[in-house]
Amino acid sequence: MQTITPHTPPPPAASAKIKYLLTGLTGIALWFALYWQLHRLAEVLTFSLLGLKPGSHLGESVLFFFYDTPKVLMLLTLIVFAVGILRSFFTPERTRRILAGKSESVGNVLAALLGIVTPFCSCSAVPLFIGFVTAGVPLGVTFSFLISAPMVNEIAVVLLYGLLGWKVAAIYMGTGLLVAIVAGWTIGRLHMENHIEDWVREMHVNAVDIPDEKLTWADRFNHGKTAVRDIVGKVWIYVIAGIAVGAGIHGFVPEGFMASIMGKDAWWSVPAAVVIGIPMYSNAAGIVPIVQALLGKGAALGTVLAFMMSVIALSLPEMVILRKVLKPRLIAVFIGVVGAGITLVGYLFNIII
Repeated sequence: MQTITPHTPPPPAASAKIKYLLTGLTGIALWFALYWQLHRLAEVLTFSLLGLKPGSHLGESVLFFFYDTPKVLMLLTLIVFAVGILRSFFTPERTRRILAGKSESVGNVLAALLGIVTPFCSCSAVPLFIGFVTAGVPLGVTFSFLISAPMVNEIAVVLLYGLLGWKVAAIYMGTGLLVAIVAGWTIGRLHMENHIEDWVREMHVNAVDIPDEKLTWADRFNHGKTAVRDIVGKVWIYVIAGIAVGAGIHGFVPEGFMASIMGKDAWWSVPAAVVIGIPMYSNAAGIVPIVQALLGKGAALGTVLAFMMSVIALSLPEMVILRKVLKPRLIAVFIGVVGAGITLVGYLFNIII
């Protein structure tokens, strides 16, 4: 008599992984199917439904807006979701443990790289700075992280890639990391630990080792969805505002006009762009579409990148926040060192490109 072996169902964990894998692949396929049709849909909406004339100032501005808005938001959603999953592996406690105890030169490089994938921006500067200092992270290493985290993040890189191509995105990422590493190393060499506010230096290191939470893949996917809700939900209005400004520049500013102000021949344009960018407050989502439009109208790449870095890395609100933990002289050194690095990057790329 033949014995029939009952079918053993896969364990729940394996079933969940298969479910998330199939869901993810289906979502990515639908995403690409829609993404490749965006320009055609924008043309239909602008010229057929609204009846605007191709080549006109208004028509080109509206087409720019209708094409770039869904394009940027779709890119942003996909990358933020993926990086949200990646960030679930880098909790603040784990980040501090990685940076603490490293030699300063190695720490500067590692801190700048961690700044790309960790969920911190200038609004998180105060608690992060306190946590890093009390954990024994060298001052220069801490600054490498704080420069890299807001400036060289996934939003800036993906928007630059989507709007300007991989070469500009790679240039921005590489030079941004270099500025963060060199600026942090320079500040570390100045030994300005006594310019941290006294109440921060007097804090004792918390000796309790908080264990890392064990996360399932379902938890990590939830981290991705939460990141989309929190990040895209907060920056979408900046995206639309930035694209609207960029659309106006694209459609109405004469060709070559920006070359006279932000071109290679204007030697003062790079430091002026850095100085103008400091009091402004924007994030990468709002500034990248403007950068795209400026480049299209004749502005030099180095000048525009310097302006973008200054807006993101040296904003006035960030300096106000940092004043709670740093004395004025150290803040002035921070602005001077980072501003000088950004200016050199701008001049360098205006010369070689």
